Amino acid sequence: MKAIKSLQDAILYYSDENICIDAVALMHWPDGKPRCPKCDHAEHYWLATQKRWKCKACSKQFSVKVGTIFEDSPLSLTKWLPALWMLVNCKNGISSYELAKALNISQKAAWFVLHRLRLVMKDFSVYRSKIGGDGNEVEVDETFVGGKARNMHRSRAKKYSAVPEFGKTVVVGMLDRDLREVRAKIVPNVKRETLQKHILDNVERGAKLYSDDAIAYDNLEAEYVRGVVNHSTEYVRGQVHTNGIENFWSLLKRGLNGTYVSVEPYHLDRYIDEQVFRFNNRGSREKKVSDADRFQIALSQVVGKRLTFKEVTGKLGTTDF
Repeated sequence: MKAIKSLQDAILYYSDENICIDAVALMHWPDGKPRCPKCDHAEHYWLATQKRWKCKACSKQFSVKVGTIFEDSPLSLTKWLPALWMLVNCKNGISSYELAKALNISQKAAWFVLHRLRLVMKDFSVYRSKIGGDGNEVEVDETFVGGKARNMHRSRAKKYSAVPEFGKTVVVGMLDRDLREVRAKIVPNVKRETLQKHILDNVERGAKLYSDDAIAYDNLEAEYVRGVVNHSTEYVRGQVHTNGIENFWSLLKRGLNGTYVSVEPYHLDRYIDEQVFRFNNRGSREKKVSDADRFQIALSQVVGKRLTFKEVTGKLGTTDF
C-alpha cells in the first residue's frame, strides 16, 4: 500500500474505485476472500462493469458495501473514503457545507454522510471494559451543552440559575490519565444516583478518582481513592485536578460552537463520539499516531454498522449494536 501522509495523498490514492474496494474488502474479509452475505459461499464471479461479485452457489450479487456503513449508498467509495479521512483528521470537525463543496455533492447528502461516519468512529468494544485499572488516575466531570444564560430570556435565565441543566443537555466525562482515554456520554440529569452509577459502571474500584466538590460525587470514598478540588479557591493541588477532562470539553465545544454552530440534542451523542475518537487517537510523545493511522483505525470499524436516513432523522428508533 502506498504511503499516505496528507489529504492530497488520500484523494489521489482513493480516486481509483478498485483501490477503494480492495481497502474496504480487507476490513470486511481479513483473509481477502469475499463471502456471499446470503449463503456464506466463498466462490464467486467478479462483475467488472458493476464493481460487484456474483455468488456461484445462490447467484446473488453483492458489493463490498454490504454489511458496512456504506450499504445502500449510491455514492462512490471514492467520495466516502476521502470524507472519512477529513472527518477523523480535522481537529474541530468538518461541516456538511464544507464537505459538500469538497466532494461536489449536495449539503443534504454530506450531512447524512457525516452522521454515518460518526457512527463508524464510535468504538463499542471499549465500553465492555472499565478504565482506572491498576490504580490509574481518573478525572471525572460534567458539562452542559446548550445556549448561554446571558442569551436567554429573563424568565429562562432565572430558571437556569436555579437548575443549571435547565434547557441544556448534560454530558458526563471521564479521563484515564494513564491510558490517555476519555469516555463521554449524555445523561438525563446531574443527580447523585445518575452520575455515580455511570462512574461505577465505567471505573474500576480502587482507582484514584479526581473531581470537583459537587455534592453529586460525595460518598465515593468507599469505592475509590478520592481527590477533590474546590474550584472556588483552587484549580490544582498536586496531582488532584480535572484539567484533562476540561481540556476535552474545550475541544468538544469548540467544534460544536465554531464548526457545527447548532446541534440538536437528538444528534449530540454522535458529535460526542466523533470528538472522543479524535481525542483517544491523537497520539503522544510515547505513541505516535499519524493521520494515516487514525484513518486506518476508523476504516477498520466500518463493518457491522448501519444507519438509515429514517433513523438519523428520527422517523425510526435507533439500532442498538
